[in-house]
Amino acid sequence: MSAFQLLNHLFNFVLPALAVALMLALGARLLMKKGAGAPGLWVQVAINFVAGVVVLLAGLVVTGRDGRIATYAALVVVCGTVQWGVLRGWKR
Repeated sequence: MSAFQLLNHLFNFVLPALAVALMLALGARLLMKKGAGAPGLWVQVAINFVAGVVVLLAGLVVTGRDGRIATYAALVVVCGTVQWGVLRGWKR
């Protein structure tokens, strides 16, 4: 496997986490009022992205394969919970 193919596989592995993180942060910005101590858009994306990658890695370890529907369901639930926690419980 070449370096380009490896990077392509890694990018495609984390792409669902990035997409969910972006959609959650942008959706929260459009649909919810910003709390007093809520972090900025890119901080929310970064926090959700890290949580999403952890879920994807855990799904890969548990099931032995990536791309399982249960892993994607867990990704949505965990990232949604993290986004809620970031908007409601962020302390400076």
